[in-house]
Amino acid sequence: MTVAKIIHYHPELPVDFDQLLLGIHADVRSDRMLDPFTHRFHQVVGHWTARPGFSCVVSYDGREPTGFAYGAPLAAGREWWRGLLAPAPDPAVTFGLSELMVRPAWRGQGLAGRLHDALLEDRPEDLVCLLTESGQPRVRARSEAWGYRPVGPTRPVAGSPAYTVMLRRLRPAPRGSGEEYREGAVAHPDGRAAGGS
Repeated sequence: MTVAKIIHYHPELPVDFDQLLLGIHADVRSDRMLDPFTHRFHQVVGHWTARPGFSCVVSYDGREPTGFAYGAPLAAGREWWRGLLAPAPDPAVTFGLSELMVRPAWRGQGLAGRLHDALLEDRPEDLVCLLTESGQPRVRARSEAWGYRPVGPTRPVAGSPAYTVMLRRLRPAPRGSGEEYREGAVAHPDGRAAGGS
């Protein structure tokens, strides 16, 4: 199967846009729909689509939606990496990439990477942050291949799986800022290097 187009949605969203995302999610997570956390995805969508600066890209094969990626700027002081990096990045305006999903029938053709790049194209933030589920090493490896580095563990809400915070610069740190983001400079709060056991 092929993907003919990717459409960017922001800031105005079509009527029933949440149903479009929920339909893709139901196909992607069909084996986990009885899981209570997965079952609450409609609340997650409602939360994110209401956030200031929400942005989403959706891929289509003809008129059939095949995948999406979305996110929004993270509030200063509440970035997902906050408390896991010492020193904190500077500058540090951060875009949170909340979800990226590709329906099973359209996997294996680089669509996840195309959605990722389309969502982040021309973003004004300094950093982009995402969470990878700790039990999904292939997803973490893909994120690392896209230039992300692990920052530390998190469990964003009660009942959620354990995640690893992943961070990437959208543009280089200014010269002389004293901050060049690299994995060796990232540490857990207890001083262990990120990714250490």
